[in-house]
Amino acid sequence: MASTSAKPARKTSATGKAPAKDAAARRPGPGDAAPAFSLPGTGGRTASSASLAGRPFVLYFYPRANTTGCGREAADFNAALGEFAAAGVAVIGASRDPMPAIERFAAKLDLGFPLASDEDHRVADAYGVWVEKSLYGRRSMGIERSTFLVGADGRIARVWRKVSVAGHAAEVLRAAKAL
Repeated sequence: MASTSAKPARKTSATGKAPAKDAAARRPGPGDAAPAFSLPGTGGRTASSASLAGRPFVLYFYPRANTTGCGREAADFNAALGEFAAAGVAVIGASRDPMPAIERFAAKLDLGFPLASDEDHRVADAYGVWVEKSLYGRRSMGIERSTFLVGADGRIARVWRKVSVAGHAAEVLRAAKAL
């Protein structure tokens, strides 16, 4: 006699649709329209997708200003900034840090591109990089180091998630030159 076991009922949201299995289900990827954004940026600038309309750009998310990995990543993008500019590609970095911390970080590294503050993590969430993280068994929400290359058409051309800093800016530059 075969045993049968009832599967638990699948939970649905108020709309009647089943919830996404994980955050990856709602993450934008290559070919998708890049989520719009407008964030306060260093030097009193506003970093926005509207100001970049018709121009390719790199939007990279980093976890925290003034940390070793984030400093190295920013320095690497800054070192390649002339080549990004020659390819017609703008660079913007974004984190959840408040503007005063970001301003100090950018000044310390003498960055030639804007860093932006996404304190309420709305933009990080729209790009699917606001995720649950675990450090020494403690779970918390934070930004997953990720980079998006957006074409002049406003569509995502490439995505790098869970980025390793070493060599990353050079890899993004190669992809930007190939647009």
